[in-house]
Amino acid sequence: MKVLGLETSCDETGIAIYDTDQGLLAHKIYTQVAQHAEYGGVVPELASRDHIQKTLPLIEETLKAADLTKQDLDAIAFTSGPGLVGALMAGATIARSLAYALNIPALGVHHMEGHLLAPMLEEKQPQMPFVALLVSGGHTQLVRVDGIGEYKLLGESLDDAAGEAFDKAAKMIGLPYPGGPYIAKLATQGNPDAGIQFPRPMTDRPGLNFSFSGLKTAFLTAVHDALDRDGFNDQFQADVALAFEQAIVDTLVIKCRRALEQEGLTQLIIAGGVSANKRLQQQLQIQLAKVGGSVFYARPEFCTDNGAMIAFAGAQRLLAGQSSPLNLSIRARWPLAELDPITEGTK
Repeated sequence: MKVLGLETSCDETGIAIYDTDQGLLAHKIYTQVAQHAEYGGVVPELASRDHIQKTLPLIEETLKAADLTKQDLDAIAFTSGPGLVGALMAGATIARSLAYALNIPALGVHHMEGHLLAPMLEEKQPQMPFVALLVSGGHTQLVRVDGIGEYKLLGESLDDAAGEAFDKAAKMIGLPYPGGPYIAKLATQGNPDAGIQFPRPMTDRPGLNFSFSGLKTAFLTAVHDALDRDGFNDQFQADVALAFEQAIVDTLVIKCRRALEQEGLTQLIIAGGVSANKRLQQQLQIQLAKVGGSVFYARPEFCTDNGAMIAFAGAQRLLAGQSSPLNLSIRARWPLAELDPITEGTK
């Protein structure tokens, strides 16, 4: 089965074709980052318009790269939530119209299930059950995964997501949007002995929830203190970026270890934009190895939003006989635990 995947939940237009026999055949991504950077964040109306302009040309490019025509497609998967309403509607309308014209099934895919399953596109894959850390600009969640659609929420952020905290901290010291990669790059020049200390929030109490708003406030306080003493210079920026990155990474690692111990599991996957952070990947590998655990993650282009993860996730459900009606509504909010499990037909 050849599945066309469309991802338009936010500010990336991602298109891919996944073959259930041959694997990923082709994928294309167009990012709107430069367009939104001057506003310091995603402007929903601009995102929607850009998806409308870019989706069909990217579909044609992806088909050409896979040496296929539209008539070779067996099904279409598209992101139906969660995400920006206008952006989701753009992709869903194109996907459902194309499926209707080709007389093939279409399936609305949960955006975070796509992220969760993205590591399955790699040669090195975990075996279920495992714990997943979904960490991005909009989500920070720990989920127990017993099968596709069999998800148990273990913990989540009570306020800012980790990626959102990175973006806001970057803005405080004048770095471009999105801030996470810029903080990480700047942190490589930081001095770990500079004496800047940030809390590891909610690690001193039981439970698996997160909170990053206080950490963000501590970062702002450190910046104001540096400004007051005329110490806000290039080296301070690097040092405070390093201390902030270390605090977020340490917090995530502590909670991941705790989740694995609580669930009696040894395998962890990390997914979402922040999963591309090298310090997070390295620290999880080091710390989990100490307790006999292992970590899995997708290649960098599949950590952020992309069509491949939607095509793959959709293919698993399409193989199980699922599809969506043409009048399917998109959902700006959609708890992962509401998804139906599939137990047969996955490949």
